[in-house]
Amino acid sequence: MPIYKSSKLGFWAHLRSLSPSPPPPPPPPPSLLSRAHHLALAAAAAMAMVTEQEVKLFNRWTFDEVNVTDISLADYIAVTSTKHATYLPHTAGRYSVKRFRKAQCPIIERLTNSLMMHGRNNGKKLMAVRIVKHAMEIIHLLTDANPIQIIVDAIINSGPREDATRIGSAGVVRRQAVDISPLRRVNQAIYLLTTGARESAFRNIKTIAECLADELINAAKGSSNSYAIKKKDEIERVAKANR
Repeated sequence: MPIYKSSKLGFWAHLRSLSPSPPPPPPPPPSLLSRAHHLALAAAAAMAMVTEQEVKLFNRWTFDEVNVTDISLADYIAVTSTKHATYLPHTAGRYSVKRFRKAQCPIIERLTNSLMMHGRNNGKKLMAVRIVKHAMEIIHLLTDANPIQIIVDAIINSGPREDATRIGSAGVVRRQAVDISPLRRVNQAIYLLTTGARESAFRNIKTIAECLADELINAAKGSSNSYAIKKKDEIERVAKANR
């Protein structure tokens, strides 16, 4: 046996060269290969379905078909399918931290939040979500249309375009007609719709969801049976008298 003076590494390399190398592992049986291949294909298909799955409100109503017919309100009614589509109207966003940020809040969530008015209803978000879901199902049964579109049309029709404000000083006050900004139009419309539904459901055998569905349908049609439409006409009539 040769003597390795440089280091012990050469000795161990010589021993490894003398020992036989282990045989390569046998290939897996074809049944396992095919099964693994099928599992990989199934996983890839599932991932593709998840990435291509459409976001629907309550996993039922699509945002793709919703159109805002009033171009002045298009930037303030958040219903675009790419940015504002949600499964539930409960995003827990901090929309009141900065001015005008609430314009980016999904419009269905703004309607849901507006239902939580008066002290006994404050903070009951899950109850408000349940009411909106039930109302949307009733709207679909009565109109056979996308309830999101009905809500958008109701908000467009219920927002007053002109109002009267108080102008003056030193005790001399007069009313002056002014135009209303698009964001305030949306705010007023949501407030009037939910107020009308709440008042019609008070001491009534009909539930709040049924009253909300009736209010939204009548407002979307522009019917004078809607509380919001009547209030809007009254506001605009007072403003016209003070031009």
